[in-house]
Amino acid sequence: MKLYPHFYLFIAFIFLASCTSSENPLKSQSNTNQINPSQKVVTLDKNFKIAIGQTIYVPIYSYIYHADQKDVLNLAATLSIRNTDLNQPMIITSVRYYDSAGKLVKQYLKQAIQLDPLASTDFFVQRSDVSGGLGANFIVEWVAQTEISEPIVEAIMIATEFQQGVSFISPGKVIKTKKNNNALSPKPSS
Repeated sequence: MKLYPHFYLFIAFIFLASCTSSENPLKSQSNTNQINPSQKVVTLDKNFKIAIGQTIYVPIYSYIYHADQKDVLNLAATLSIRNTDLNQPMIITSVRYYDSAGKLVKQYLKQAIQLDPLASTDFFVQRSDVSGGLGANFIVEWVAQTEISEPIVEAIMIATEFQQGVSFISPGKVIKTKKNNNALSPKPSS
C-alpha cells in the first residue's frame, strides 16, 4: 500500500519534466542577411533586359500603443515576399528598412536574389528592435525579364504577452512600376 505515494510522485515528476520547454528545432533567423534555399544570388549585368518591375512600400509597426497610449507593446515583424507566377522567376534587387523619420536603418540584401516560380522568402525584425518606430517601413524592389504575375509583398506583425496575442498583416503598396526599362508611376486607385 505504501507503493502508491511513490508511484504518484513519480508520475508528477514525469509530468512536470515534460512541461519544461525544449529547444525549438526551427532555428531563429538571427542572421537576417542569410540566403535561404529558395533564393539564388544573381548578378544583373548591362545585358539584363527588364520587362517589368516594381518598387513596393510596406508599412511596419515596431510597437503599438495600448491602455490610452500609456503602454507600448513591442512587435516582431516578418516581411514576406511571394512570387505568385506559375512559370517565371522574379529577381529581388533591394530590401531596405527605414525608420519613422525616413532614415535607412538596414539594407537586408547585399546582392540581388532570384525567387523561383511560386517560391517565397522572408526578412525578420526582432521584437526587441524598436529602431524603426511606429512609422517604420520596408521598400522592396524587384524586376523580371518577362511579364509575370504581381508578387504578394506583405508584413506580419505579432506579439504575445500574458497569454494574450496580437497579430495583424500590413499589405505592400506599389509606389513605382517599371516596364521595358522605363520607370512609370503607379496608376491612381479608384
